[in-house]
Amino acid sequence: MKKLTAALLVCATSLLAACGQKDEPAPQAAAPAAAKKVVVGLDDNFPPMGFRDDKNELVGFDIDMAREAAKRMGVEVEFKPIDWSAKEAELNGKRVDALWNGLTITEERKKNIAFTAPYMANHQIILVAQASPIQTKADLSGRVVGAQDGSSAVDAIKKDAPVAASLKEVKLFGDNVTALMDLSAGRLDAVVVDEVVGRYLASKREGQYRVLGENFGTEDYGVGLRKEDTELLAKLDEILTAMKKDGSAARIAQQWFGADIIK
Repeated sequence: MKKLTAALLVCATSLLAACGQKDEPAPQAAAPAAAKKVVVGLDDNFPPMGFRDDKNELVGFDIDMAREAAKRMGVEVEFKPIDWSAKEAELNGKRVDALWNGLTITEERKKNIAFTAPYMANHQIILVAQASPIQTKADLSGRVVGAQDGSSAVDAIKKDAPVAASLKEVKLFGDNVTALMDLSAGRLDAVVVDEVVGRYLASKREGQYRVLGENFGTEDYGVGLRKEDTELLAKLDEILTAMKKDGSAARIAQQWFGADIIK
């Protein structure tokens, strides 16, 4: 009898355990954590947008803009210097989350990356040595012109087919600072560069360079993101709009350019 009772108790216990297991809800998959850090890819030799100061710290207009935007999003921002000519590969390879460093919005780039609304307008200007005889784009015929590799300056030159065809050579550089050093040394006849960068660098070397009256066109700057990061894009657009409306973007521009050049 005791053996039967014990057997019945074991069965009952097993059934109850089975029922208990059946009634337990299946474990839910953890919700994806919201991004706590955004890694910004940049060229760290692109003053005044992003560069290293005399303490080797990253500073610049776009650095300040990104920091303010990150603060409003409640996320940490990390700045990662990259090879600017490989910027799209760095972004889509998920080594950085955003390209924020005087990035020109172009139809070609739109095929591979998403852009925020423009936050600044820019021109591709032509810098020559102060004593240069060059006065117009036509005077560049037969000359050696420098530009940063992977920059929109290269595209701007190519778009002006007659001038591009007349050039002796377009020499590419890793950054604009090196290109201007070659211009000063007489190894280049001109440098095509973003206006915000060119005028800033020229102001630091007063009397060395001259900006031609003609340029290679107007363009817009935007922040580049991966196409699938639609939530980050929407949030960043919202914050940039708010920064324009409340004057904080204009304040940052005044600090770096002495004028409100926000679009």
